[in-house]
Amino acid sequence: MNNRRATIITVIVTLFFGVFFLYPVIDILKVAFTGDEGFTWDYVFTVFANPNYLQGLWNAFLLGTTSTIVTFLIALPLALAAYRWVFPGKKWLSILILAPLVLPPFVGAVGVKHILGVQGALNALLIDFGMMDAAAPTDWLGKSKFWGVVMMNALHLYPILFMNVLAALNKLDPAMEQAAQNLGASPWKRFRKITMPLCMPGIFAGGAIVFIWSFTELGVPLVFDYTRVAPVQIYDGIKDLSGNPTPYALVAVMLVISLVVFAVSKLLLGKNNLGTSPRPKARYSQKTLTGPQGWLVSGLFMLVFVIAAVPHFGVMFLSVSGDWYGTIFPESMTMAHYSEGLGHPVVVGSIKNSLVYSLGATFLNVILGLAIAWVIVRSTIWGRNVVDALMMLPLAVPGLVLAFGYRALSEGSFSWLVGATGDPMFLLILAYAVRRLPFVVRAAVAGLQQSDPVLEEAAMTMGASPKRTFMRVGLPLIGSSLAAGAILAFAFAMLEVSDSLILAQQTEHYPITKAIYALLSMLGNGHEVAAALGVWAMAFLAVAIIGAFVLLGKKGGGMFKL
Repeated sequence: MNNRRATIITVIVTLFFGVFFLYPVIDILKVAFTGDEGFTWDYVFTVFANPNYLQGLWNAFLLGTTSTIVTFLIALPLALAAYRWVFPGKKWLSILILAPLVLPPFVGAVGVKHILGVQGALNALLIDFGMMDAAAPTDWLGKSKFWGVVMMNALHLYPILFMNVLAALNKLDPAMEQAAQNLGASPWKRFRKITMPLCMPGIFAGGAIVFIWSFTELGVPLVFDYTRVAPVQIYDGIKDLSGNPTPYALVAVMLVISLVVFAVSKLLLGKNNLGTSPRPKARYSQKTLTGPQGWLVSGLFMLVFVIAAVPHFGVMFLSVSGDWYGTIFPESMTMAHYSEGLGHPVVVGSIKNSLVYSLGATFLNVILGLAIAWVIVRSTIWGRNVVDALMMLPLAVPGLVLAFGYRALSEGSFSWLVGATGDPMFLLILAYAVRRLPFVVRAAVAGLQQSDPVLEEAAMTMGASPKRTFMRVGLPLIGSSLAAGAILAFAFAMLEVSDSLILAQQTEHYPITKAIYALLSMLGNGHEVAAALGVWAMAFLAVAIIGAFVLLGKKGGGMFKL
């Protein structure tokens, strides 16, 4: 009976996923590789033959690779320190370094742009210290837009890699390192020969997410005016989709690169469990650092937090600045931008729209995620592991690709979802839901794995129906995990960038992120009002993420695992 229900659920979920995830992706590939006479490589060759597109792809690849390396250099020392040592303030510092997750990087880029601009805070500081000529200030972003985007990516994404590496370290059997130590291996040699190879699955799982995210990042390059990069070229190409297959080919190339990275991380190293165990027989004995050593490690965590919080502080100062031009801090402050923002017609409508889109997507995610998790954990049908892997694909397929597919289909197969008015509400709900479904699935799976099925079996033995058993026993047992996944899905849907920028084209349909981007081009105090809206979004996301991780506890890192 259970397997029959599981089969029905699997068929329904697979159909949903096939229509609203696989079909848009396949449609992109179809247009990219189909000409008048059938299959063709011509459009892809056109992309590689065009020096602008080729440079855009190369820049995007460099952004992805460099951002991943910088993120790794930040995250690995922090994860090793958190795993091996107890130091002053460890609990709170481990929470503080997750702060970058509460601010979408393209919003943070607005603050950084005012700090690193020609008349920004950094130049004002250097001029005050006599380290720069006031007549010839440096245009940091003008000369180094590439590194500006890398910095924003790394400072936003290192918590994801940190959590993945730390989770991998916690799975290691400490007996492996202890044996190497007993044989005389130095700490560096133990790290190089034992620890590093064994936590490579966690490193590649987190690194794959960081690369794909950075490779397809759209918002930060737009804010920094770094236009010679593939995601921005795709965004500009949306205006000319009719009869022009080149943007489809460019999207297809980015999709293939992302899937190759996903496949390498999943197939080559994803199943390397040598020396690891979900529950190691022995627990690593952390060394307590006191005195200068302990404070040095605490200082490292605090330094990373302060640097990572620079975009946050920039946005907050900009949101209250009355006049911030050529000074370290705003010369005058005002709260008028907050009241103006909340009274601005674009802002008010965008908040309402985002709530509708995100609540609809979260409701859909909870229903689908719970059903999928039940099939994966509680059933014994063939192919449930395939379903599990399939549900993780949205983490591997960039949001930019999916949004482009939805946009292309909105005038064709998906035209019934927008109707005569062109309202993208259902498109955005579906796009948000598909993109964030893995969070809910992983959370529900974790909850079901922790709950004892014997309790449900006992209820059914006493005569309770399957529905009553689930509602009165099963659901309460996984309630906190499911709520955590739903909170994360809702929070990230509220601040989704690629789908929002591409699918919402009319002002009355703008979600929050599209409204922020629109305000940046508004004359006068557009940047300040956008920053005020960004602070509201930052506060909202901070509360949501903290609540989710409190509910999930140490399993929080698994939410960002491929």
